[in-house]
Amino acid sequence: MRSTYQKLTKKEINDLPLHQYDGPIHVVASLNDADWASDALIKENVIGFDTETRPAFHKGEVHLPSILQLAGNDAIYIFQLNKVGLCESILYILSNPDIIKCGVALDCDLVDLMQLSPFDPKAIIDLGVVAQRADVPHHGLRGLTALFLGFRISKQARTTNWSAKELSIKQITYAATDAWVGRELYFKFKHEQLL
Repeated sequence: MRSTYQKLTKKEINDLPLHQYDGPIHVVASLNDADWASDALIKENVIGFDTETRPAFHKGEVHLPSILQLAGNDAIYIFQLNKVGLCESILYILSNPDIIKCGVALDCDLVDLMQLSPFDPKAIIDLGVVAQRADVPHHGLRGLTALFLGFRISKQARTTNWSAKELSIKQITYAATDAWVGRELYFKFKHEQLL
């Protein structure tokens, strides 16, 4: 069966309007804040999920995730893992079978997070894998966003220092947008009966 979705060219994607998340964003930098944020997220049925890792510029250099972004319906929470770690309240959400966590290219994120603290991830949906199985010609976040949501997202802040003590506004917006788009795509996939 041939896919009903046409692959967008790089130019077609670049011609789309640029969008970013513009709702409430909470940067979580203490254990108290992590517990507070997790209490809000526990009430969600679907959470957009992503991580950002400090880039490695030298051969053999490896970094573990610096931040974890979780997008709920009303707000996005950016956990600074170098300050809060993978604390109990975060682990509870990641291993909760009743809360769907969705995003794109999550296998590496999960493997890396488990190096910080072992856990058993439950109810994780990788939308890139879903797209591949459904014969959708895009599998990455940028392409899927363009194809299904009709806008493009910036990738400018990707190689910045995510381990910085204070994240810049640009980093915070970029990180929040990636998690938000993961959640939006989940509902679009459900509407298109891809899930």
